[in-house]
Order: sequence, then structure tokens, then C-alpha cells
Amino acid sequence: MARFEMLDADSAPLGEGPVAGDVLFELGMMYSVGRDVPVDLISAHKWFNLAAVKGNAEAIRLRREIANQMSDAEIAVAQRAARDWLRGNAATPVPAPAMAA
Repeated sequence: MARFEMLDADSAPLGEGPVAGDVLFELGMMYSVGRDVPVDLISAHKWFNLAAVKGNAEAIRLRREIANQMSDAEIAVAQRAARDWLRGNAATPVPAPAMAA
């Protein structure tokens, strides 16, 4: 099993290129169980949400499970954080080539 270390999970994109869903899922696991970080359900929900966007089915299940332990306000904060992360880490679109007239 590969091991990766992160000094600051919010400093993603975690290197060059797009972040894989399994990396985002592992961040969710870290925060949901307190592995090397304090338990933080808002952060766990955020990372599971982002992993779910990448197609991770287990992240969808765990996000739902964690949401059952959170208030509506906490879920809203987690969703906002996920949107902010996506906005800040979206790949820069390549401009379309100019069309000849």
C-alpha cells in the first residue's frame, strides 16, 4: 500500500495535475476517525463530498453516514468548503483555438 504524507490538506492540489478521488477519500477517512489529525466531521464531509464528485461510491456512503451526526449548519459549512476548494483547484481551461473567418 502506498503511503503519502500531507503537511496541510487544504494546500491541495497536492502536487501537479488533478487530484485522484482516492486521495480525497483518504483525507475524509483521516478526519472522520482522527488519524493523525483531530476528528473533524466538517472536514471529513468536505473531503468525502469531493471524493464522491470524483466517483468514489464509498465516499458517498460515508458522507451520508457522517451527515447523520451533523447539524444542518455544519453540513452547509462543509458543502461551502467543498465548493470553495473546487473553485480554487479547478484546472485552468485551455482557450479554444481562434477560428479562421
